[in-house]
Amino acid sequence: MNSPIPELDRTVSREEQTTLAIADVEEAPVWVSLPVPALLLDPEDRIVSINPAAEGFLNTSAKSIRGQNVWERVMIDVALEEAFSRARASSSPLFVNDVDVGTGERSPLHCNLQIAPLSDRDGYMLFLISPRELAGRMSQDHSVKSAAKSAIGMAEMLAHEIKNPLAGITGAAQLLSMGLSAEDRELTDLIVAETRRVVKLLEQVEQFGNLRMPDFKPVNLHDVLDRARRSAQLGFGANMKIVEDYDPSLPMAHGDPDQLLQVVLNLLKNAAQAAGAKGGRIRLHTYFEHSFRLRRADGQGRSLPLQIEIEDDGPGLPEDIAADIFDPFVSGRENGTGLGLALVSKIISDHEGWISVTSVPGKTVFRISLPRAPKEKTKKEIG
Repeated sequence: MNSPIPELDRTVSREEQTTLAIADVEEAPVWVSLPVPALLLDPEDRIVSINPAAEGFLNTSAKSIRGQNVWERVMIDVALEEAFSRARASSSPLFVNDVDVGTGERSPLHCNLQIAPLSDRDGYMLFLISPRELAGRMSQDHSVKSAAKSAIGMAEMLAHEIKNPLAGITGAAQLLSMGLSAEDRELTDLIVAETRRVVKLLEQVEQFGNLRMPDFKPVNLHDVLDRARRSAQLGFGANMKIVEDYDPSLPMAHGDPDQLLQVVLNLLKNAAQAAGAKGGRIRLHTYFEHSFRLRRADGQGRSLPLQIEIEDDGPGLPEDIAADIFDPFVSGRENGTGLGLALVSKIISDHEGWISVTSVPGKTVFRISLPRAPKEKTKKEIG
């Protein structure tokens, strides 16, 4: 049984107190295992240590952030300093719920905060940040397969049967047009055009249902993004400015490069279509988030540290469909099929990853979280 922390000698220097406080916390196994960002603060509100989850949340290392003022690195949308000082003076915990917490490097997250004094270290405080967004996402059953299959399954069964009579209608209309005046041919041309449009929709349904399982291998996500960017700028995204903001140290992902390319192309196309002829700006952002883990319905979790964000400055998603945007046949565009994002979600689900979206007018961000390639497989592929 571990002996209690000895009473601190008041003659010990502040530097020695800090060293002891860091040792007390960092040597505890729970410090590394905590799934939420945790910070250790000295009596002057300076950061003396952070756990691995906080390194991911703040996008920095424990060594580089040591000594910095916490309020300069953790930005909260409420005045907290006074309540924080009272909690320190009274050696009592402080709980703050439903606040937005930012880091200066990404959009704020809705969080709960837990702050408590460090036992036997006068003035030292533990600061825990619990992102509600991540907690909510991890508690959900991630698989979209069961939700999509019910709608897609029926449509897939009907697709083949519907395509056959449509081919006959198209052929009949083309035959009729041969003996008609130019004015009447407009009607038969309309029949041909509309039947072809329906056939194209049915083919997309079949594509969704027949999508093969991923061929997993180590994937350089930046190569995938670059291929998608070049393809977009030569076609549907010619009027868009695409900005790259990559983490150069991002490890290899575990996935199918062709299917991931399809995902990024679909998201880029959505952004370009939302912007319209006036064009706009798309930001491709990658980063590593140590703390992101997906918890499935069976209670098992998996680390998804590789993050891709595709951000555009378009009008945003309509509020009435924003919560269902990944469901089949839900579309925010007139004449949209509603299958593009459903296909994206299915591919990411097959990769055991996660996709989410946040949207307000002027800023829509699709975020993809993916697993890292196993180290043994990466070495084998490279070797």
